[in-house]
Amino acid sequence: MVSERDVLEALKNVVDPELGKDIVSLGMVKDLKIESDGVVSFILELTTPACPLKSVLEKNAREVVEKLSGVKEVKIKVSSRVLPYPGQKSILGVKNIIAIASGKGGVGKSTVAVNLALALALRKASVGLLDADIYGPTIPRMLDIIRPPFYVGGDRVEPALSYMGIKVMSIGLLAPEDTPIIWRGPLVGKAIEEMLNQVDWADIDYLIVDLPPGTGDASLSLAQAIPLTGVVIVTTPQDAALRIALKALRMFKKLNVEVVGIVENMSYFVCPNCGSRIEIFGSGSVYKICQELGIPYLGEVPLCPEVRESGDLGRPVIIRDPDSPASRAFIEIAEKIAGRISILVRSKMEQSEAFEKEDSS
Repeated sequence: MVSERDVLEALKNVVDPELGKDIVSLGMVKDLKIESDGVVSFILELTTPACPLKSVLEKNAREVVEKLSGVKEVKIKVSSRVLPYPGQKSILGVKNIIAIASGKGGVGKSTVAVNLALALALRKASVGLLDADIYGPTIPRMLDIIRPPFYVGGDRVEPALSYMGIKVMSIGLLAPEDTPIIWRGPLVGKAIEEMLNQVDWADIDYLIVDLPPGTGDASLSLAQAIPLTGVVIVTTPQDAALRIALKALRMFKKLNVEVVGIVENMSYFVCPNCGSRIEIFGSGSVYKICQELGIPYLGEVPLCPEVRESGDLGRPVIIRDPDSPASRAFIEIAEKIAGRISILVRSKMEQSEAFEKEDSS
């Protein structure tokens, strides 16, 4: 009869290519059971429900166990547990904070933020979305949220709920839509800090923060006030937009914030008549820059009229048409981001453990 040790040794041959370690040493194998009739069962606990390698890891784990003598059947239950970013204790109930930034306005940053949040939720992650674009809050309209948040006791605020249960907070929910926000930098930073700390986020795997465009007070205050797991930079292929996006990237690097990668939005347009791909803003520049700087290229999102229309209607494209080219792009990018976050969290955990060992020796 096959032993538990035999199964674990076999499973050590299954390596998570993103984390670079085998699934046993990563602690992904849980509740291993071996029945007398040769049935082996265990839980494969992934680091994110949005894991792009889910089917590959399950297939490889099944194959190595099936090869063992005495094994008649392999039952694998796939689950996930998102690990919190070490040091992320300041925002109660939030495991990872991901900022969405751009160097300038007009590149579709908020559209990307909304659809990435929904894509993660589509993969069964628990997601929050904070609209930190104080001067131009568009997320309530994009998600067709009209009710204001309300207090649940003390100074805690209940966030609004949107599609697939994502929790949303925006200054646009606290002020009339046509009322301009005329605040100086310190007030903007304080407003963002209050929305982060006073909202009852409650058990969020990923809090997506839609930052104002540029490298102003809001982005600086956020990066200095809380431990961001990482930042995603959004740009178009246009040279002017890309150059400004790189300024934002360098700012976050100076602040020691990990750059998760770059999203190329409005990458191309597909002609509805002939089906040809038209690269309105040029091509190849974003990918080339990523290669030169060693920054992950997260993917490209096409310029589609339905993306704009869906946002205006309050039904983002990933909800309105989940099989569209843009929706598929958002889902693929969200999976890459989730994978990158797992890598960054694991790396930070290992660093913390190494420092603790040094301090104790």
